[in-house]
Amino acid sequence: MSDKKTSNQMWGGRFASGPAAIMEAINASIGFDRKLYRQDIRGSIAHSRMLAEKGIITADDQKKIEDGLNAILKDIEAGKIEFSAKLEDIHMNVEARLAELIGPAAGRLHTARSRNDQVAVDFRLWVKDETLRVAEALKELIAAFLERAEEHAATVMPGFTHLQTAQPVTFGHHCMAYVEMFARDLSRAKDAAERMNESPLGAAALAGTGFPIDRHMTAKALGFREPTRNSLDSVSDRDFALEFLSLAAICATHLSRLAEEIVIWSTPQFGFVRLSDSYSTGSSIMPQKKNPDAAELVRAKTGRVNGHLVGLLTVMKGLPLAYSKDMQEDKEAVFDAAETLDLMLAAMTGMVRDMTINTAAMKKAAGSGYATATDLADWLVRTLGLPFREAHHVTGRAVALAEQKKLPLDRLTIEDFHSIHDGITDGVFSVLTVQNSVKSRTSFGGTAPSEVRKQIRYWRKRMTKS
Repeated sequence: MSDKKTSNQMWGGRFASGPAAIMEAINASIGFDRKLYRQDIRGSIAHSRMLAEKGIITADDQKKIEDGLNAILKDIEAGKIEFSAKLEDIHMNVEARLAELIGPAAGRLHTARSRNDQVAVDFRLWVKDETLRVAEALKELIAAFLERAEEHAATVMPGFTHLQTAQPVTFGHHCMAYVEMFARDLSRAKDAAERMNESPLGAAALAGTGFPIDRHMTAKALGFREPTRNSLDSVSDRDFALEFLSLAAICATHLSRLAEEIVIWSTPQFGFVRLSDSYSTGSSIMPQKKNPDAAELVRAKTGRVNGHLVGLLTVMKGLPLAYSKDMQEDKEAVFDAAETLDLMLAAMTGMVRDMTINTAAMKKAAGSGYATATDLADWLVRTLGLPFREAHHVTGRAVALAEQKKLPLDRLTIEDFHSIHDGITDGVFSVLTVQNSVKSRTSFGGTAPSEVRKQIRYWRKRMTKS
């Protein structure tokens, strides 16, 4: 057996040609970074215009470069370009095609830049655009919740702690909790987009360049606020990717919490909501089943997004300045997380707008579990002047009596209440219904319908400025 044959068997059938095939497979990124073609061509056009403006290349060469790049853009979008793994990445694939189209002038494009700052600007442009797209998707989800909150500002439902009935709230108030949650995600997206609004183009490999370039010109042309201020950090920074993954993971976690509630609410045991057929599936064996698959998949995909964040944090944690090839592992994580989050947001927005609310089931459940017990304790404090701890004790005895009689609190008689505390009057019954309970919660941010409507007005006004 020849040494070559033995070597090929050691490498395995997939890499029959040996180490060179393995190196090509592990080194090439064109399989995923082709997604950056628009940003790469946009950055190259801006760079070429700056080079011509500064007299570093001729106007004639710049025109050839720009015309060639625009032709490549059209060919890529028409599916006419066949990318090569041997050229490693999108940058070299575009440059090679440009050379085929315009000849030696293509070689002048890479003057005063490196693939290090080139990939940094391409990726940052892509992530910034995606972050702003996430912000727009969040606005749609928030708008959907505001619509449902307004519709159900006075619809009573049980509020839970530990998934046990705690106090009555309104479904509108519950919806507004998600408005607050997703508005924080929106704020994070807008803040992150502002932080990544600096251009690394012109940092070159790591030390800048001796050519008289104008980084402010290229930054402005690419829609950045200004250029980055340190060439080392410019090419080694992936905070923008980490921050996108961070906000994506937090947002996905919020979506998962909502998905879990929808899964619970749509069970026959709760029956609070019914999903449309658009966001449900049936069972292959049980004809009565209607499964909340869309919500379950949103819940599951959160693990995928969270995993990408942990993965990139792990890649970056041990890297010295400036660029290392490890950083090639940044893109697949961000691309997949972005695609996943886009789908999760669209699915959840559709579910929120589409689901039917069973107000009768919510109202019935709101009165279960002695949900107005806290209202009784508060009444004892306000009306009889009892210390809260004593009121808490008296209320506990009332609940125990109601449980013994298998009655809700508002069905106990005044004699029942007198057996617990002789100071209790008929006025106590005014606070023991779930409707009166929620109406009384008028503190700022409370569940009273009047307060819910105030918060809806506030958020509608605030969202018009977002």
